[in-house]
Amino acid sequence: MKPTSEPHFQQKLSFSEKAGYSAADAAANFVFMTMILFQTNFYTDTFGLTAGAAAGILLWPRLWDAVFDPIMGVLADRTKTRWGRFRPWIIWTAIPWAIVMVAAYTTPKSLQGNALALMAYAGITNTMLMTLYSMNNMPYSALGGVMTADLDERAKLNSYRFIAVNIAQFIVGGFTLPLVAKFAVGHDRAYGWQMTMGIWAVLCLVLFCITFFSTHERIQPVHETKSSPKQDFSDLLKNVPWRVMALMTLIHFGILSFRGGATYAYYHQYVDKAAMFDFVEKLGFTAPALEKGAAVPGGLLETLGYVVHGSREKLADSNVADVFNSIVNMLGTLTTIIVIMLSASFARRFGKKAVAVVGFALSTVNAFAFYVLQPTNVYGMVALTFVGSLVYAPTVPLVWAIFADVADYSEWKTGRRFTGMVYATIGFALKGGLALGSASYLWIMQGFFSYDTAAPAAEQAVRGYRACSSIVVGILFAACTVLLTMYKLNKRTTIEMADELAERRRNAAPAVQAAAADAV
Repeated sequence: MKPTSEPHFQQKLSFSEKAGYSAADAAANFVFMTMILFQTNFYTDTFGLTAGAAAGILLWPRLWDAVFDPIMGVLADRTKTRWGRFRPWIIWTAIPWAIVMVAAYTTPKSLQGNALALMAYAGITNTMLMTLYSMNNMPYSALGGVMTADLDERAKLNSYRFIAVNIAQFIVGGFTLPLVAKFAVGHDRAYGWQMTMGIWAVLCLVLFCITFFSTHERIQPVHETKSSPKQDFSDLLKNVPWRVMALMTLIHFGILSFRGGATYAYYHQYVDKAAMFDFVEKLGFTAPALEKGAAVPGGLLETLGYVVHGSREKLADSNVADVFNSIVNMLGTLTTIIVIMLSASFARRFGKKAVAVVGFALSTVNAFAFYVLQPTNVYGMVALTFVGSLVYAPTVPLVWAIFADVADYSEWKTGRRFTGMVYATIGFALKGGLALGSASYLWIMQGFFSYDTAAPAAEQAVRGYRACSSIVVGILFAACTVLLTMYKLNKRTTIEMADELAERRRNAAPAVQAAAADAV
């Protein structure tokens, strides 16, 4: 890697590098959002696991993944190649990722009827997928912290990243279920999942290659002080901002996986199918509407799986819930993309912490509001989805930008930079939250609402879907709000910290550039 002529602490990133960096996170979200939105219900409704077995499969591989993240952080921090420390892992894991991604959503016909064999297959493939996710995404997250030290550039970089993330989320949330239903015609739901994930896997492979070839690592530690992982972790435990953000991350990502399982069931079991059909028909996404003429070509809608067949009176086995759920997902994601484009401006004016606190607080209110909606009030659901995305969106890139500040804080206080360890331990909290969120949803449904996969529409279970997707989610958002108010790195402190670190790098720049030149 050739040293840049511009000091690292002043480095401005080109559009192509920022866009290229964002591609790998888009790829990661083809796995991440499928896991958040659909994996719980895939295991219970398609793969054939009981709720208890599914909870275990969702919990243990992700907990292993959480444990593996710090190990991966140590490996990444100590990786030295001509491509850098973090970038190589993105290309090394690309092909295995694509293969295992498809395998994890394949239901082997030879194992059907053998509950133990199905559990073993699901456990192995899910563990492999989560391990590859860590090997790819942990170094990727750390990569953003060493591309530039400029605070505004970091905020912009994270905005690009999360615009790409939300484009991927738009695709996953908007097209996965309709495509699964489309491919299932003449086959079964399991075949639909396998084919859909095959398409997503190819896209992931292409996106990982784009990131690898378009990014560069620039920031090197000011002093290559040798330290042990034990010392790195000991110093990290003394980092109060890190402790707050780690706990907040645990709860935050617990919300995402908890809400994903609950929301799918909410739309498929709680919401009135006739009301959804009426809404979708007004958009022209039903067979009767297409016969009358629709704004969107019927062939395109059929290809994407967006046509609801049948009549309003015969909806029991139709794909109306898949289509309505996907439309709501797309609306929320489009809103999020637009707001994320403004998040860097909000952060410059008010500070990252202040904007994120307000976003979480308003998300709390929005979640509670969902509880009052009746099953037929589909317009209220659409409106609250729009408002919820509007207020939650700014928190998404800003929380990740805060993690980079936490890494800077460690260097500021200790004189050593261990970005990989910071992101790996945050990744531990993230994966732990995902594991506990998905499993907790199934445990609550079983323990308090008598949920049984054989009778998902039982009255008590339906009450559970409603409570879990609103009241429980609101309580968890409130906890995030309280924790983030305890985070002490406000706008003034981060500017002071950045200025001092910039001065240190300015003084050390000749030595660092000479070392980089020697490494070429």
